[in-house]
Amino acid sequence: MNTFDILIVGGGTGGIMTAAQIRRKLPKLSVAVFEPSEDHWYQPAWTLVGAGTFNMAATKRKTANYMPKGATWIKERIGSLQPEHNQVTTESGTAYGYRYLILSPGLIYDMNLLPGLAEALETPYVCSNYIDPEKTWNVLKNFKGGNAVFTQPATPIKCGGAPQKIMYLAEHYFRKHEIREKTNVVFAAPGGVIFGVKEFAKTLNHIIASRNIIFKPFYAPISIDSKAKKITFRYNTAMAGNDCMTQKNVKLHEEVQGDTEMVMPYDMLHLAPPQTAPKFIQESPLAVAEGPNKGWLEVNIHKLNHPKFLNVYGIGDSAALPTAKTGAAIRKQAPVVVEQIRAAEAHTTSPLEYQGYSSCPLVTGYGKMLLAEFKYDNVRDSDPLISTFVDTTKESWLMWILKKYGLPYLYWNQMLRGKM
Repeated sequence: MNTFDILIVGGGTGGIMTAAQIRRKLPKLSVAVFEPSEDHWYQPAWTLVGAGTFNMAATKRKTANYMPKGATWIKERIGSLQPEHNQVTTESGTAYGYRYLILSPGLIYDMNLLPGLAEALETPYVCSNYIDPEKTWNVLKNFKGGNAVFTQPATPIKCGGAPQKIMYLAEHYFRKHEIREKTNVVFAAPGGVIFGVKEFAKTLNHIIASRNIIFKPFYAPISIDSKAKKITFRYNTAMAGNDCMTQKNVKLHEEVQGDTEMVMPYDMLHLAPPQTAPKFIQESPLAVAEGPNKGWLEVNIHKLNHPKFLNVYGIGDSAALPTAKTGAAIRKQAPVVVEQIRAAEAHTTSPLEYQGYSSCPLVTGYGKMLLAEFKYDNVRDSDPLISTFVDTTKESWLMWILKKYGLPYLYWNQMLRGKM
């Protein structure tokens, strides 16, 4: 059996970044990265691709160009985890041993959790930036008016702000092309607020009101009828404290179905697909056994290692952490894991801990963005240097420039190289 000091599962943002930092700081340790894909995508730009303001081809590069020198690249998928034996097994049946395991496999889209979604995505009216942002742009260009509905599932999703980012851009597009007056822009979300951090929610609520966007809180999508062009939501009366009839919007031609279901017709529908942890995590002893995080990778929220298998670490989208699943979060998580391993090798304790930092570059229109940075408990955590020059709670052209040009440059040239 091949054995390495460190095995990293996943060669996306978390895996590559962590491997690069390990090679820089712990060069004597052997490292292997499991990643079957030859291509690496910069997905944060897909919001802009979906709005026709970024080239899809520019979001794709070769994984080989970013795999750190000295790291062994294993182009296989993981089939199962055996942490009690310090071992992983690939789908082909090959076993690998480790002293430390870092899990950063991302998540998967489970279309079966939303009946009708797979069929709807085959139609010219339904799209998702998570899956095919170029189609989103085509749907947007061909839209002539009616109900433009934007929504997301009740499952955890990566980049939780993405469904509303494309909504703001679409609304701006409709205004620029003079079809806004015959369009109902709807944002339907399972939660009760537009954003969890109050400082940024204040600005977003103002934007929604001033642009006549219809916000539908407590709306969780449960099925899509693509032939009738209707989406059904379950209205959470327990959270909302009122009945769904009071939420019925005549302008949208909503229909009440039963006690808690709302049926809404659409002429354009954009949504994030339901998302889960990979199956090999769900079926492993490392997954959360019960509760709202069931199936996701269980980790200490500050040290990022498993509470039972202390030499197993989790970062990125598959980890059950009470913060947003973003690349910005990974940028703060990776150094913590590297320092935890370095301390373990030196038989000491690392003082570095993860405090839940994440950020959401909230694009609110063409040429406009506010930078939402926060940590655990929805506490604002804005960069003090940037905040000196820009009020990041407000829409800013400078933040748009950061999103479109600055962040992609930093990602390819700094983050993936383990330099930040």
